[in-house]
Amino acid sequence: MKLIQIVTEKKGIPITTSRMVAGKFEKQHKDVLESIRNLTAEKSAAKFFYEATYKSRGKEYPIYEMDRDGFSLLVMGFTGEKALQWKIKYIEAFNAMEEFIKSLEAAKLEFPAFTAAIMEAHEEPKNYHFSNEINMINRIVLGVDEKHFKEQRGIDKNIKSIRPYLESEEIKAIEELQRADIGLMVAGLEYEQRKEILEGHYSKRFLQVAG
Repeated sequence: MKLIQIVTEKKGIPITTSRMVAGKFEKQHKDVLESIRNLTAEKSAAKFFYEATYKSRGKEYPIYEMDRDGFSLLVMGFTGEKALQWKIKYIEAFNAMEEFIKSLEAAKLEFPAFTAAIMEAHEEPKNYHFSNEINMINRIVLGVDEKHFKEQRGIDKNIKSIRPYLESEEIKAIEELQRADIGLMVAGLEYEQRKEILEGHYSKRFLQVAG
């Protein structure tokens, strides 16, 4: 979770900010801003940085958002053991966010089929039918539903997706069970039957491999 917090997502691109970099690398934000402005003086480097603002105590201040390449250019000259450790953490965070974005795009493609299967499985589909299926899969993989997962991890309940807080293997398992659940719903199996089959599938495909 900590890795994701230093790198966020904007329009499908993993980004961090000059303010975040300044804080983690123990630099003055004004000095980081100056370094970025020096870099963006070169047109070839300017495309990696995005001017923005943030509010503090009712006032707006300049800030830069940057993608992985902009970050790499900026911190290239940062030296020292602590700087090295934060460079490694940022590399891991960018990798994690890129995987999250890919998995989110995959989920968007699959949800229409998932929704259609739920609609066909119920004569009068309700909103809770969809959440029931999602939470059934979450309980199998995570041990708890989405609500309790957020509570356990201290995640804001208004956060729409818990995927940024999942391990890659958890995301993989959830996606696989969603695909399997679609087939089971289309085949006309009842909730408890699907649940039993999915639990067995998860145990064989993921728990036994991990063990």
